[in-house]
Amino acid sequence: MPPESAARVPLRRGDISRTADFRQTTNDSAVLQAVLDHGPVARSTIARLVGLSPAAVSRLSADLIAAGLLRESATEAGPKSVGRPHIPVEVDTSRRVVVGLHIALRHAILALLDIKGHVIARELIPHRGTEPRQLLPPLVARLPAFIAQHAAGRTPLGLGIATGGWVDRADGVIIEHAMLGWRDVPAGQVFADATGLPVRVDNHSRALARAEQLFGDARARASVVHLFVGNMIDAAFATGGKIHHGPHSAAGAIAHLQLAGRSELCACGRRGCLQAVVSSRELGLRAAREGVIPEPSFVDLLSAARAGDRRATGLFHERARLLGGAAAIMLDLLNPELLVVAERGMRYVPGCLEMLRAEVSERSRLCADPGRSIVLGSFEVDILPVAAGTVILDALYTNPLPRAN
Repeated sequence: MPPESAARVPLRRGDISRTADFRQTTNDSAVLQAVLDHGPVARSTIARLVGLSPAAVSRLSADLIAAGLLRESATEAGPKSVGRPHIPVEVDTSRRVVVGLHIALRHAILALLDIKGHVIARELIPHRGTEPRQLLPPLVARLPAFIAQHAAGRTPLGLGIATGGWVDRADGVIIEHAMLGWRDVPAGQVFADATGLPVRVDNHSRALARAEQLFGDARARASVVHLFVGNMIDAAFATGGKIHHGPHSAAGAIAHLQLAGRSELCACGRRGCLQAVVSSRELGLRAAREGVIPEPSFVDLLSAARAGDRRATGLFHERARLLGGAAAIMLDLLNPELLVVAERGMRYVPGCLEMLRAEVSERSRLCADPGRSIVLGSFEVDILPVAAGTVILDALYTNPLPRAN
């Protein structure tokens, strides 16, 4: 779950313009974001943060309270004094939830999140097959009972779907998921027709970059590159608080970045592609071929490395070094404030993050301080549920009162 220390951004003088300019969205969005960052917070402070009049903030706060997004806090703001007390407002997590669905190679994860991005419940559902007509209907069928079981009377605002590969956010279509063999799957329409909920679909790396902006490292709001390393390799980048999608949402396709001196055959027909060398699936296969583990399994390889197996650790260190080369290219190309890495070896295998940073230090011309600018993601075990939920939370925080705008 997002750490409270990350979600609560300390209030400083320079934050006023940053909050007001974040994503250049509407006034209600700015107010909701300010309360997420600093709440419980007095309306007068919100007005100063977002550059609106106190009267305007009071009106917007009332509208957001009526919409079930804010509530008045039980704690008064500031010292007691004569006159009307300053009652702060905070994000209301008691009335609204969002549903998330992450589709991976072998399973899907259903999740329920509150509107501060905290995971309330999750459920792993193994795939019965990889064809969309086999994979999607069981997920559609499970959704009503899952919501009823965990929502506890709270109203679902929508469903966010995240997955790897090429996803057209505008149309809700998974254009290409090479590992599942999918082409042009209208996942958004399928789930919208079945559930009646608002549905949005996006690539999981872009969703996690947005999650960092909303609930994680505040530096991501200036500019960020997000690198997702699993069975699929994806990247995302944002500047000025806005995630870059590109034509047909194709931005961030780094899976086929060529690695010098590597000859592993990729599914695309070429050799030496980043995904063919460092993906979790390929790492598990290689470990089995080399006798590190009995059967191909990334989970078993990670367990061996965590237990101190030198050969297993060596494979993760090599992976980190190769990823460091790719990270250096992205850092020099985009020069972001922050590069966020989502890769399990970095989090659990000693030395991996340090090796990636060292490789960047050697190869990058622009990244002067990898120890500060290259970090792990903020969401640990909740990373995939948070990615899926953020797809719909993005819409909420961008335009929380759509009828009023």
